Amino acid sequence: MIHPSAAIQQGAELDNDVEIGPGVFIGPHVRIGKGTRVGPNAVIDGWTEIGQDNQIFHLASVGGIPQDLKYKGEETWLKIGDRNIIREFATLHPGTVTGDNETTVGNGNLFMAYSHVAHDCHVGNGVVMANGATLAGHVRVDDFAILGGLCAIHQFVRIGAHAMIGGGTMVGQDIPPFTIVTGDRKDVKLRGLNQVGLTRRGFSEDKIATLKKAYRILVLSKLRLVDALDRIRQELPQTEEVKQLVSFIEQSQRGICR
Repeated sequence: MIHPSAAIQQGAELDNDVEIGPGVFIGPHVRIGKGTRVGPNAVIDGWTEIGQDNQIFHLASVGGIPQDLKYKGEETWLKIGDRNIIREFATLHPGTVTGDNETTVGNGNLFMAYSHVAHDCHVGNGVVMANGATLAGHVRVDDFAILGGLCAIHQFVRIGAHAMIGGGTMVGQDIPPFTIVTGDRKDVKLRGLNQVGLTRRGFSEDKIATLKKAYRILVLSKLRLVDALDRIRQELPQTEEVKQLVSFIEQSQRGICR
């Protein structure tokens, strides 16, 4: 299952049924779980832990040193879960000692060609990053978010669950869960609820209707943020989704896009 031209460094730990293509480089601190396939000329280096049944395509770069000038070779980790697809030329970097000491990726994510996950990022489950989508350092992307092609996320921003970011969008503030955001650098705005995405994920009509009401209060009422949240608490059923939306906004460090 390992091509003879692959360079597997001493110390690397590979499960017996891992498949390694020609020209692959595997560093000495790498661990790879069963069922994972690594395509031709991919590089997996650093302190990197990869779970089961992942597909890493040709020429992907996983675990290379962070693009942070403060990094001096310390033991910091990139931890990847199961069933992820990492396409060609995608780059994923480990954490830093001045950050969280690790970058984490959950399960079932798709990283399309040229997408980038920088140091100290945390990507949940079921996330899609389209071609050229880029995360700066310390970004958090919650479950089932979709990042369109060539969008760029500023450092320390958080992307809420089930949010959708349009292609080419420059994001500098937190994006609330369940919403859609598009725009260029000077005109990034929430454009509505991600209704199609929520329907596809199995959200009921009642839950979507309640989230629509919350969105109207949050964005269209022109209320101050604190007043909008109070009104959402007072007027709407406190479903798990509404609580998630309110909690996200209350915890925001960079402010939310509205």
